[in-house]
Amino acid sequence: MTNILDEIVTHKRAEIEAARRQRPESQLEILAAEAPPVRDFVQSLASAEHIGLIAEVKRASPSAGTIRDDFHPVDVARTYERHGASCISVLTDQRYFQGQLDDLTAVRSAVSIPVMRKDFILDRYQVLEARAAGADCVLLIAECLEADPLRELYSSIRELGMQALIEIYDADNLQRVLELKPALLGINNRNLKTFVTDLEHTIHLRPRVPESVMLVSESGIRSPADVGRLRTAGVQAILVGESLMRAADIGAAVDALLAPPAAEQA
Repeated sequence: MTNILDEIVTHKRAEIEAARRQRPESQLEILAAEAPPVRDFVQSLASAEHIGLIAEVKRASPSAGTIRDDFHPVDVARTYERHGASCISVLTDQRYFQGQLDDLTAVRSAVSIPVMRKDFILDRYQVLEARAAGADCVLLIAECLEADPLRELYSSIRELGMQALIEIYDADNLQRVLELKPALLGINNRNLKTFVTDLEHTIHLRPRVPESVMLVSESGIRSPADVGRLRTAGVQAILVGESLMRAADIGAAVDALLAPPAAEQA
């Protein structure tokens, strides 16, 4: 079976080098220093009434192809904010997800809640790109990074004032991530090597995550029942993209996911 993640990473490294030739890192340093003040991503999730929602602006994916044809990132982001999302994730990978950094910049200017750059981050250059574009948080995928690069990128993100959502799929990566003492840990329910999704993955790993770390469940979350299962398991936040982007009424879909359990409505 093709390892999709390896293919993406190989292409991403070439993409980074091409970007570096077009715009030197020294120029990005200046732009990053001039970017708008960072918004508190973790606090926004923590202040959610029932569960924190990172709602994703996402046009396509390698597994699903084009998800939404009438794709207007700013309109989607404003809808997410109006309906109670805590934070927004913007896909900036162009080849596999049809995103771009300009989407993040436009979204960040249009909403008041924190915004995360979601991409395959392999190099400090991309961290500077994220801050220069206005990102408040950056996704790091442990499956893409050995221990030293992960630690260095995490440090770079923090030095620039941003926060990091460190994501794992493989349980073998959990301990080396926890050693960084992150405020946020994401568990991806989708195996990035095969793109098979299983919601039970987060529930199975939940007992191994300290209570001091905010746990985010990612991928495969499609219904209020899914959210209820995760909340019962002690998950504090969710990242949802495809099911919201496919909805005819995105706002109604967010409302449904964030509705309090029946017992709390009584």
